[in-house]
Amino acid sequence: MYSQQPRTHNELPIRFADFGVLHRNELSGSITGLTRVRRFQQDDAHTFCRRDQIGQEIRACLDFLLYCYEKVFGFEFKFRLSTRPEDFLGEITLWDEAEDLLRAALEGSGKAWQLNEGDGAFYGPKIDVTIEDSLGRSHQCATVQLDFQLPQRFDLSYF
Repeated sequence: MYSQQPRTHNELPIRFADFGVLHRNELSGSITGLTRVRRFQQDDAHTFCRRDQIGQEIRACLDFLLYCYEKVFGFEFKFRLSTRPEDFLGEITLWDEAEDLLRAALEGSGKAWQLNEGDGAFYGPKIDVTIEDSLGRSHQCATVQLDFQLPQRFDLSYF
């Protein structure tokens, strides 16, 4: 969607979101109640922004999560910073920058967080949001991911 027309720096940030139906071929016996199903609706959002806008955009995502989970639903949740895995894609310097930006946003959130060393996606670090159910089991809900690989792989740019 981003690359369907030329983009200028004045348009950024551009935010895309959708609610898509996903199907997963889960292993027999792994389906449990409403937490692990074959078909589900997932919200997905992508923000394309300049480097100088990254911190502000991540903080806005975290503020939205804090509002939804705590204020609207009354959930207690945890933030985890998942960093570079062994099979990462891209340059270490970009990974370090991305991890530093996510770390700074977490520090600014005022909420406690944990380091989840080596558990990032192959394309970038992420902030995982986990909640516990009534049985004390942990479930990952939202993630905020910083992907410097996507623009490079798809030759996305602005002028």
